[in-house]
Amino acid sequence: MIFSILFGNAQTPTQPIAPTNPNGIKILHSDFIDKNQNEIPGAIVFTGNVQVEHNGVRINCNKAYHYTDEDYVKAFGNVSLNQGDTIVMNSRYAEYNGKTQFAFATGNVNLRSPDSNLTTDTIYFDRSIQQAYYKSWGTIVNKENTLKSKSGRYFLNSKKYVFKTAVTVVNPQVTIKTNNLDFYDNSGHAYVYGPSTITSKENVIHTSKGFYDTKNDVGRLLDKSDIVYNNRKVEGDIINYDRKRNFAKATNNVKITDTINNLIATGHYAEVFRNVGGTKKDSMFITKKALVKTLVEKDTMYLHGKKILVTGPQEDRTIRAFNNVRFFKTDMSGKCDSIHSNYKTQLTKLIGRPVIWNSDNQMTGDEIHLIGNNKTEKLDSLKILNNAFLIQKDTLGEDNYNQVKGQFLYGKFRDNKLYEVDLIKNTEKIYFMYNDADEMVGIDKGVSSSINMQLENNQILELTSFKQILSDTYPDKDFPKNARRLRGFVWRIDEKITSLENIFPEEEKAIDEKIKAETQKKEKEEKKPMDVMKETTEYGKKEVKKEPSKKAKVKSKK
Repeated sequence: MIFSILFGNAQTPTQPIAPTNPNGIKILHSDFIDKNQNEIPGAIVFTGNVQVEHNGVRINCNKAYHYTDEDYVKAFGNVSLNQGDTIVMNSRYAEYNGKTQFAFATGNVNLRSPDSNLTTDTIYFDRSIQQAYYKSWGTIVNKENTLKSKSGRYFLNSKKYVFKTAVTVVNPQVTIKTNNLDFYDNSGHAYVYGPSTITSKENVIHTSKGFYDTKNDVGRLLDKSDIVYNNRKVEGDIINYDRKRNFAKATNNVKITDTINNLIATGHYAEVFRNVGGTKKDSMFITKKALVKTLVEKDTMYLHGKKILVTGPQEDRTIRAFNNVRFFKTDMSGKCDSIHSNYKTQLTKLIGRPVIWNSDNQMTGDEIHLIGNNKTEKLDSLKILNNAFLIQKDTLGEDNYNQVKGQFLYGKFRDNKLYEVDLIKNTEKIYFMYNDADEMVGIDKGVSSSINMQLENNQILELTSFKQILSDTYPDKDFPKNARRLRGFVWRIDEKITSLENIFPEEEKAIDEKIKAETQKKEKEEKKPMDVMKETTEYGKKEVKKEPSKKAKVKSKK
């Protein structure tokens, strides 16, 4: 009797206590049972090695209150909730509702799945929909990553975490920071929504919508994302990224900024390899309305080609442009089939029907070389190899053109302006001469071994012929119109690039409209699931100021 009073009819069960509801919570074992209803009304108290089972879930704890009518359990001390091989949840305290299959755990909560380990202060687990969530700070650790967030939800069936606030994912390669993240536990796939940053030793990625594979270090970024290297920034509507290969592929509204080389490249498709560890694999390929802008002193040089390729490290960088190449700056423009330019040698080759316009001067030949000066970063000289032809529109005559031609042409620049030109071998000339009253005094036509010209502000001041000279000066009325053109004369002024707007051929201009229409169509469509992002990850118009014409002196030296 005394023992009954002290221990409230304690007993050691040898058989499981059958619940009132056959499908309800079962107490499989405990060391002691207390049925005293005065202290805890409506509950049976189980103490010591308590084992609770319900519909595939097993709960172990030090003490449990079993509310049989409500089919409800409160568990205390070293609580462990085990659901088969899917999860194990440990805590200091937990509650479980057998009717709704809803569990609540708090106090150093640890939830383990086969692929990860979640620790937080409080977890809510809804077994009916197989979801667990927390509203306080939590940390998830798996083989590759550590994830921290202020709140999160775990979908057991798909092994997916959804984080909504202050999310950070850290692994040895990258760190992801965002406020909205979906993370798949077994695959390591992360989907970010809203402003997000992915940081590694090599670069920083900014995106508002993207997919990243944390195991394979590849990603697909949408909605005008960007990748920032030490000295290069890649922007685009869609970017596919491979960290291990140091490779990025960008599509639509692409912009690549190189701060060291003062270079900006734009287009609608680009591929970029980054130089790592001293390797020479550093390149950029851009097409679909490709344009490279380079700062030259206080002016900008614009270069367009159907395809543009930039390769090599900074000190030995090479730019190649192919197919209908055009370039423009305020005092010079030109066209050719292809361009090859090297930073180290400061040599730029214009290949395939090249033409250069410098104010009213037009220069053509089989191949044109422009040579720069590394120290001054200005143009130093010019070479035209084979069939050199220079034409200058006579500003006073309606249809007159000053012309010189030869096999080779060599020019020199001062402050990026041509001031001296030499033509060598089989040279010819036609020159219109005027007096100080701007009256034509004659037309000089002749041949010689070579010609030297002195220029100022792109106008010929003096023209001198050398050796084997055969030259005559004709009055205007005695010089027939059909003789005023040297053989090979082609005035290509209608092709001249006079502004940034006409640097693109018509077929390239149409690309913008096509992409704009495609973008608008996509915006009208319903948003597709983020899984589509796991697609293959292989991946001002300036007027050219015309200088006033200068009277040139024509000389001949035997």
